[in-house]
Amino acid sequence: MAETVRQIGSLLAHAEFDVPLGYQFLMWHLDYSVVAERLVLGDAPAELELDVVCSHVRRRGGMLAAMRYEVVIRRDGEVAATGSASYTCTSPEVYRRLRGPLPPGPPAPLGAPVPPRAVGRLSPFDVVLSAEAEGGPGRWLIRADQRHPILFDHPVDHIPGMVLLEAARQAACALAPYPAISPTALTGTFRRYAELTSPCRIEAERDEEDASGSWVTRVNGHQDGELLFTCSVTALGHTASPADPSGYC
Repeated sequence: MAETVRQIGSLLAHAEFDVPLGYQFLMWHLDYSVVAERLVLGDAPAELELDVVCSHVRRRGGMLAAMRYEVVIRRDGEVAATGSASYTCTSPEVYRRLRGPLPPGPPAPLGAPVPPRAVGRLSPFDVVLSAEAEGGPGRWLIRADQRHPILFDHPVDHIPGMVLLEAARQAACALAPYPAISPTALTGTFRRYAELTSPCRIEAERDEEDASGSWVTRVNGHQDGELLFTCSVTALGHTASPADPSGYC
């Protein structure tokens, strides 16, 4: 769901605001909320309709510079999910000036992945968390494997925001008192670039369940002593572990 919200913003920028390919999008926030029963898989493919409203549109020199947008996703005419995001948009030249000299050195080492089923995955290749040597429960390091064809689907000079959100989702799975969970809402805020060359630490704490059986996991990411991003993940638990946990968590 988060990737759908992200992609529609990029698509609209190119298709409706004439942003050239090659421009960079700097995401500042992204959130979504789902109606879980309206996203259950059926026997036939579902048709989803996205309605998007753009606001806080800023231009510089006639070119889109920043925007916020709200998304409503409907299935068979019923609201299945909502989301929103905000970003700034820069030319390749401005982006290079903003980034400045990149930190020297090779990518941070990839630690051993946590067990895939603990984070709702089947393959270790899809796990973005590794146990921190001196960390306790709720403490991990990010595994930013640039060979991953989805999380790193094009060359980048930093850890993508979607990898950070996936780390938050996996952290929520790892702390859950159930074999599998269904995330029903997520809110992420990004503060600075996550560099590829330094360890990125994830810290997470889980609230108690409320009357509806859902709870919130609050996740922070730090690098070199600086706060990278914050994220809250709301989820429902499942007592039976599915054959394919990725269908839930």
